[in-house]
Amino acid sequence: MTLLGVAIFHRKALPIAACGLVAVIVYEWFCTQFPAGVGWTGFVTHFSHEWVLLTNLLLLLTGFALVSRHFEESGIPATLPHYLPDDWTGAFALLVIVFVMSAFLDNIAAALIGGAMAHTLFRARVRVGYIAAIVAASNAGGSGSVIGDTTTTMMWISGVAPIEVAHAYVAATVALLVFGVSAARRQQRFATIIKDPASSVRIDWVRVMVVAWVLTCAVAVNVFVNLKVPELAGGFPFIGATVAITLLMTIGIRQPDWRALPGAFKGSLFLLCLVASASLMPVESLPQASWHTALALGFVSAGFDNIPLTALALKQGGYDWGMLAYAVGFGGSMLWFGSSAGVAICGIYPAARSTAKWLGEGWLIAVAYVAGFALLLATRGWQPGF
Repeated sequence: MTLLGVAIFHRKALPIAACGLVAVIVYEWFCTQFPAGVGWTGFVTHFSHEWVLLTNLLLLLTGFALVSRHFEESGIPATLPHYLPDDWTGAFALLVIVFVMSAFLDNIAAALIGGAMAHTLFRARVRVGYIAAIVAASNAGGSGSVIGDTTTTMMWISGVAPIEVAHAYVAATVALLVFGVSAARRQQRFATIIKDPASSVRIDWVRVMVVAWVLTCAVAVNVFVNLKVPELAGGFPFIGATVAITLLMTIGIRQPDWRALPGAFKGSLFLLCLVASASLMPVESLPQASWHTALALGFVSAGFDNIPLTALALKQGGYDWGMLAYAVGFGGSMLWFGSSAGVAICGIYPAARSTAKWLGEGWLIAVAYVAGFALLLATRGWQPGF
């Protein structure tokens, strides 16, 4: 009912999500029990584990919103017309840039930076379908990298080798071509890309250094923690704290655009309510591991948070991890609230919160998901791991 309410009454998404979370907590407190036990003990035990994920999401969504504004105000997006083609291939090239960035950056950052570039390149006239394509590109780009998405990082921590998820890029690349070309053509018809940069554009290299500093530190900490001390990864929000600290360190040289913070914080609270509700669902097992199950989980992840789904799959075992990484990573792109990247970019483009518009203009993402999955299955087959 919460997800249905969010889909229909998107202008009231936060209060609906908050009421849904409260209803779940009250029901499990008085009528059943929490996943970690009954009453107060079960409640505290459950959220003493979930606080790391929730805090990390809060810090990442708000922090990267400020980083994306730094990037937009640096002047670099305004210089891109000098390098990008003047037709629809320029819009498609932007999606490819987001796809590549997401392989080593968090997909939230890749989506927000892509959204900032599109805001400049198309003079703020961006179709909801193209916004959905940016989110899909960021999610697809992170699906085959163990540092590109929270779900693949979870797999890595649990013992899945990076090479075992890399073949997700076979499906992700096909999906990018399917939805990306169409989205780019439609965006170009809606609003043409700027042909030449304004002669008065000046790059603020200090802001560029701030963006590079924050992103470099975030990537370095993410890689270090997962390579050197993976057992600590679930005990502290390392990457989120890194983004917050590095931003605070740069306030003296360039002030962030604090006006972006209220919207980002509101979007963060909405996503945290959905993630917390999903973590409380009494889903104790999944159907038998198979490609049919993996395909279905991609559609489920569009409305149900993919992190608990991945945790259940890892506990169950027997999945083709690259196929699962693609399914749960890219599948959330089909709805605006299906991934953290989608929720984050809606802070820049509030109109994208319309589920009807997202589905109406971005329906090809679902087609791309199935096409990519089908090609991966046909060329590699189902090769389950542990």
